[in-house]
Amino acid sequence: MTQAAPFAEIWRGPFLESVHSGHAVVCDSSGQILQAWGDPDTVILPRSSAKMIQALPLIQSGAADAYGLGPQHLALACASHQAADLHVGIISDWLKTLGLDDSAFRCGTALPGDEAARNALVCSGTQPCQIHHECSGKHAGFLSVNAHMGGGADYEKPDHPVQRACLEAFERVTGTTSPGFGIDGCSVPNFATTLHGMARAMAHFAAAPDGSAEARLHQAMRLHPDLVAGETRACTNLMRAMNGKVALKTGAEGFFIAILPDQNIGVALKAACGTKRAAECAITSILVKLGALDPNHPEALKYRNAPIENRRGIITGTLKPAAGFA
Repeated sequence: MTQAAPFAEIWRGPFLESVHSGHAVVCDSSGQILQAWGDPDTVILPRSSAKMIQALPLIQSGAADAYGLGPQHLALACASHQAADLHVGIISDWLKTLGLDDSAFRCGTALPGDEAARNALVCSGTQPCQIHHECSGKHAGFLSVNAHMGGGADYEKPDHPVQRACLEAFERVTGTTSPGFGIDGCSVPNFATTLHGMARAMAHFAAAPDGSAEARLHQAMRLHPDLVAGETRACTNLMRAMNGKVALKTGAEGFFIAILPDQNIGVALKAACGTKRAAECAITSILVKLGALDPNHPEALKYRNAPIENRRGIITGTLKPAAGFA
């Protein structure tokens, strides 16, 4: 097994204080590796970076069209949203279209990631609901597929037809047989594959013809970056910086993907340490290397060559891409 490659460096004054390492793959539409760092065959759990794959049955089953779902709904099906009023409002109306309420979700409750929405709940003494969970858009998609196929209420179970459809889609686009799954933070199976398989899947999305389920999903993500994550989040910030030409999606434990339709390229990476700053620095640096992102754009500079400040606002160090990403 190839060792993890350096992703990002933390410098404090003249001293290299920390090094983050990981694995990354860039694939073309044929599934061939164009560039790799670390081990392309390392087995990974893509976590929320797989949400556009999990959303394929929403379109391919006919559910999206049957319920009149548009690009905003599709973007939220791929989202790890902040539960801002914008996000919760669309998903609430979506539930009403299905004739369901918050109790139908199987994702669990969570405080909103959006500061204003979180403060409003706390200050009013209101308990968060499942709709505030960052994965409630994905779960609204599952509920739509389930309603369309007439399945049982426990759509989160690995042997439920909804999750079996997700596994079929996952294995088809990754080109691999999944060795198994872990249960994700929102209670549904998260299927494992190789990093190469995940990059291959993203390249498949990038090269998909207009009108296909894959194209409809990445187009929705690129059209609505504010719905895919939210204010202050790297996915939203970087998609805006690239003027909607690239779809991005983060995943827990240092995962990130990119879909580049203009180049028919897919990217997948995993920070071995599981840290967000390592994954954000690496994806930003790869996008710069691919010519998709201006290295001097203010949003790019938040995640690579970024100053580190202490609590008095004094710059004490720098987050830099490692040599292989510079």
